[in-house]
Amino acid sequence: MVVTRFAPSPTGYLHIGGLRTALFNWLWARKNGGKFILRIEDTDLARNSDEATKAILEAFEWVGLDYDGEVAYQSKRFDIYKRYIQKLLDEGKAYYCYMSKEELDALRQEQLARGERPRYDRRYRDFTGEPPAGIKPVVRIKAPLEGDIVFEDGIKGTITIRAEEVDDFIIARSDGTPTYNFVVAIDDALMGVTDVIRGDDHLYNTPKQIVVYRALGLSIPKFYHVPMILNEEGKKLSKRDGAMDVMEYKRMGYLPEALLNFLVRLGWSHGDQEIFTIEEMKELFDPHDINKAPSAYNLSKLQWLNAHYIKNRPNEELIPLLEEFGLYLADHDRKEILLDALKERAKTLKELATMAKEILEAPQTFDEKGLKRALKGPWDRLLQGFVERLERADPHLPVDFRTILEETVQASGVGFGKLGQPLRLALTGRLGGPDLADIMAIVGKEETLRRIQTFLERFASSSEPG
Repeated sequence: MVVTRFAPSPTGYLHIGGLRTALFNWLWARKNGGKFILRIEDTDLARNSDEATKAILEAFEWVGLDYDGEVAYQSKRFDIYKRYIQKLLDEGKAYYCYMSKEELDALRQEQLARGERPRYDRRYRDFTGEPPAGIKPVVRIKAPLEGDIVFEDGIKGTITIRAEEVDDFIIARSDGTPTYNFVVAIDDALMGVTDVIRGDDHLYNTPKQIVVYRALGLSIPKFYHVPMILNEEGKKLSKRDGAMDVMEYKRMGYLPEALLNFLVRLGWSHGDQEIFTIEEMKELFDPHDINKAPSAYNLSKLQWLNAHYIKNRPNEELIPLLEEFGLYLADHDRKEILLDALKERAKTLKELATMAKEILEAPQTFDEKGLKRALKGPWDRLLQGFVERLERADPHLPVDFRTILEETVQASGVGFGKLGQPLRLALTGRLGGPDLADIMAIVGKEETLRRIQTFLERFASSSEPG
């Protein structure tokens, strides 16, 4: 059975690169009918944050990535790690190192002065003498002294690291807490993880973890190291570029299916296909097809995808989502007309809510450039003529309002814009927006008349705005 995992550290919020890693692991497990484990790597007790853990779980719930079993917390597994550390000590595969921080710093300075790479010199590897007084030792694992550490990466191919590049690294600190590379290997083995898909910033942790696997006779999983996400200039992704808390995307008005679709295409592709349902992702995804080169974050692509998913989302599903942005449409009798008129234009839910409010709420200000452009010639008489026709009619649907508009324009003998522009300003305060007939059908006859009258009272005394 394929077993994958996502193992974030709760020292900060789940960011976009982490969510992509989680998605790749989830897809591979689900495609193969396997298991997907969520493990919180919270052994760094000084830096852990309950708030960050909560945010990680909240993000998983929002995007709909389910995991098998309970969430695993490394902080609750210390007894397990201690047993394996003791096992290595008992078997002579690990040892206590009494080197003080001052000694280690001095050694590094000497090595740097000689132009060497700083590293521990294994001075306590085979130590049998009397331990120095007053030093709480760390535990180091005995790494191989010669040969190569070789593993097959499902994305990068064969990776070969010379044994001498891996020193006797610490597996337990002086206070007894285990270190990252040790607990990751233990947990992946005990949890039956078969495939490790993670960022390639972990590539050089892998040889150390292999040392642990081999020392304990544990099965080594398959590795896939995914290249980083870069910004559009090819540099490291920053918060400004999009490397923010995943839940910030929700607050900005992105749909989870759009975000997942966007992420799956960052480093993986299937022909020229851009839009994938979750089911299609599960059917088609294979980590062996992940690109070797880094991918580029493209905000325009995310917005395009989000617009696609908004446009194709049923109105009854959008209505509760829009309430998070202060738009309440459940009881509005023209909500279908409103959403149908705006869905084609919105890139985010937040933008959709803003555009809807601009229609539903009477304008308090008016675009100055729009006024100078539209209030020319007999604009007020044209608008008054439209009012007179509207007052005599009983319109309800967009087609009813459109007929009155067309009749007014035809009777006046002017171009549509001569009436349309001041009417649009009266209704929304700006020149851009959806079809005028849709706007009037949404706000209704009485509100349309009220807004036009307010506009005429303010601006009709002069052909110039004031």
